[in-house]
Amino acid sequence: MEKRSRLSPWGNFFISLSSVVLLLLSVLFIGIFLNNQKAIRAELESKARILIESIILTRKWNANYGGVFVKKTPGMLSNPYLKNPDIETVMGELYTKKNPSLMTREISEIAAEEGTFKFRITSLTPINPNNASDEFERKALESFNQGNKETFTKETTGNSTYFRYMVPLYTETSCLHCHAEQGYRVGDVRGGISVVFNIDKAERAVSINQWVITGLFILTVVTFATATHRLIIVLRRKLETAEAQLREMATTDELTKLKNRRFILATLSEELVRAARYHRPLSCIMFDVDHFKRVNDSYGHDAGDAVLRAISDIAQANCRLNDTLGRYGGEEFLMVLPETDIRNAENVAERIRQEIEKLQISVPAQPLISATASFGVSCYFPGGEEGDSGAHRLIKYADNAMYRAKEGGRNRVEAVA
Repeated sequence: MEKRSRLSPWGNFFISLSSVVLLLLSVLFIGIFLNNQKAIRAELESKARILIESIILTRKWNANYGGVFVKKTPGMLSNPYLKNPDIETVMGELYTKKNPSLMTREISEIAAEEGTFKFRITSLTPINPNNASDEFERKALESFNQGNKETFTKETTGNSTYFRYMVPLYTETSCLHCHAEQGYRVGDVRGGISVVFNIDKAERAVSINQWVITGLFILTVVTFATATHRLIIVLRRKLETAEAQLREMATTDELTKLKNRRFILATLSEELVRAARYHRPLSCIMFDVDHFKRVNDSYGHDAGDAVLRAISDIAQANCRLNDTLGRYGGEEFLMVLPETDIRNAENVAERIRQEIEKLQISVPAQPLISATASFGVSCYFPGGEEGDSGAHRLIKYADNAMYRAKEGGRNRVEAVA
């Protein structure tokens, strides 16, 4: 729980950062998609405007001449909505008049046959019933009367999608040749011209772009999430390593690299509780370097440090996996031996004493240094004190035994009777 609470600020920071980045990515990709949609729509509108502008110019050319006469061929019908649509030349050839409306319809039929587009003229009050407006055109024409300049929509018929675009037709002077009787004046909206063409290719392009953008978004999110996850793992490991180093520094004696006094006391208290719970023996060894002040005075503190390190190495080498060895203070050391009665603890102490006695420590510019140590051993048996008070009592007994060893001539092991 403690580790999790220390890591939570980092976790909250990266969660917040990731949320902001993902939000920005979402806005970015949505913007790209909408701009793409807008660009395709603008292209469709531009195409429709160009088509309608071409038709309007063609109609204007026709209207400026009051209609165009073409030679009447077999099967060609005259415009029934025109007065005197046919004329005959002095040579006996028959010509029929194509006004702007009829010309527009016939061009639209040719375009529809070629499958490119189709368009038509319509009005709320058409002369020709075939030019009556459908629902889209009716609403568009009503909006033109309200001042709207254009309208468009998409329609799906069967498996195909079509783009419909419509603009108003304003009455011009040339239009009055045919429409004056309907009461139109120059500038009035007398109808509209609409164009429709297939946009299946554009729709497929939009769909493909949508999938591509979605795929890129997912790929970006996955890549970002993976990178963030790896970064969090790296930072977490560094943090855990730093915490482990701090814990090690807080519990380790800098000179000997053994556990320090605080750690060894805490360990002894814990082991006492465990020994009491399971009714197991627990021993404690306290030992002190003999005449250590004399070593420092004679050879210097560097030599004294070398002696402490050498003795620490010997004692550590004689520790079992569950034993704990620590520097208790100065030249004093404390060893905690779980599952060990006093006789076995004495044997461990004696083995360490003998190996220390054989030491020949080499120090630069100094003769070889030998050392000895005095040992005190105490043991906890079920039914004794537990916890901190029990730990201090056990250490006191071991310390008293160690001083009896010193009083008895040093370089020996004494145990609590």
